[in-house]
Amino acid sequence: MLNNSDWQTIALQIERAIKQPFKISNIQAVSGGCINSAYLIQGQANSYFIKLNQAHLIAMFEAEFAGLKEITETQSIRVPKPVLSGVINNHAFLVLEAITLANGNSQSDQQLGQQLATLHRFKQPFFGWHTDNTIGSTPQQNNASDNWLSFWQHKRLGFQLALAEKNAYSSKLIQSGEKLNSSLDYFFTDYAPHPSLLHGDLWSGNAAISEHGEPVIYDPACYYGDRETDIAMTELFGGFSPHFYQAYNDSYPLHPEYEIRKTLYNLYHILNHLNLFGASYQQQAQNMIDSLLAEIS
Repeated sequence: MLNNSDWQTIALQIERAIKQPFKISNIQAVSGGCINSAYLIQGQANSYFIKLNQAHLIAMFEAEFAGLKEITETQSIRVPKPVLSGVINNHAFLVLEAITLANGNSQSDQQLGQQLATLHRFKQPFFGWHTDNTIGSTPQQNNASDNWLSFWQHKRLGFQLALAEKNAYSSKLIQSGEKLNSSLDYFFTDYAPHPSLLHGDLWSGNAAISEHGEPVIYDPACYYGDRETDIAMTELFGGFSPHFYQAYNDSYPLHPEYEIRKTLYNLYHILNHLNLFGASYQQQAQNMIDSLLAEIS
C-alpha cells in the first residue's frame, strides 16, 4: 500500500499528464483481479483507476498502456484512456480513466460485436507486435513474423508447453501437446488469417458497458494475429450473449472451420491458466489436446 506522500506524488504526475489541477479527495480500494491491486482515486472533477504491482513489473504496465493507446487510436471501441505509468516506492503503477459501468442489454451486446469486428479490420503486414507483453502475469512474446502458423507454434502454444514442462506437469500432456503443435498445418489447409489488431485476453470479465450504454473493453494483451483467437476466448469462462456473436458475424463473418480452431486457440489460455494457477486446469488442457488430435487422426 502506498503512503500519503506517494499518493500526492502520483497526483502531481497526473496533473502534469492531463495539464490541469488534480487533488485527491478520496482513495478507495477496488477489485483489480488476481494479478494486481487496484484503487479508485477521486478528485473534485475527475476520477482515476490505478493498478499497483511490484516495481519490477513496470514493463507489464507499460505494455498495457501501449495496447490501450493503440486500441484508442483505432476509434473502433472504447477502452479506458491511459494516463500514465511509472514506479514509486517499490511499486509499479498504471493510471487509467475511471469508467462507471452499468448493466448491458441486447442492443449494447450487438454494438460490442459490431465494434469488435471494426477493431479486427485494423491490420499490419506481420503477426506479433512492437513489444512483448503479458497474458495475466505470464510473458507473451510478440516477435514479428510473416507466418501465422510458425508464430502460434513457437510464440504461443510451444511457449506454454515448455513452461508446463518446466513446471513439472504430466509427461503425457507435454508429449501429446508437442505432437499437436507439430501438426498444426492440418487446421489451416484452406485458411490463411490476416494480422488483425487483437485485444488478446477477451473473456467476459474484460468487457462491460458504460453508464451511457457504450461497450468497453479493458485489460488487453494486444498483438496482431488471427481474429478468431479473440472470438474463441469470448467463449471461455461464461461466454458472451448470442446478440454479440450474431452482430459480429453479420459485420465480419467467421470462417466455417472456426468451430474446430477455437479449441486450438483456447488451449493456449487453458495452458496459461495451468501454468499460473495450478493443476486444476491439467485435465481440461489434456481433453482439449486429445480432441484436437482426434480431428487429425
